Amino acid sequence: MKISLKYFAALREAVGAAQEQLDLPPDVATVGGVRELLRARGGVWAEALAPERAVRMACNQVMCGADTPIGEGAEVAFFPPVTGG
Repeated sequence: MKISLKYFAALREAVGAAQEQLDLPPDVATVGGVRELLRARGGVWAEALAPERAVRMACNQVMCGADTPIGEGAEVAFFPPVTGG
């Protein structure tokens, strides 16, 4: 399944990317699963998306929780709790 990822504010700065396309393995079916998959990259990814970090998530431009299911072509976004213009 292919999805679009977007990173905002401090997360964008930390991981060095604003967006990317990602082919998910069959066992990743939720927004939380995507976060864990990205954390598994290690380094800045593991640090920026660590469980103790306050990270907001959205799926298809709707705020969501880790258990939100995702489908083909979904847009998943990660951002800090407060972002500015």
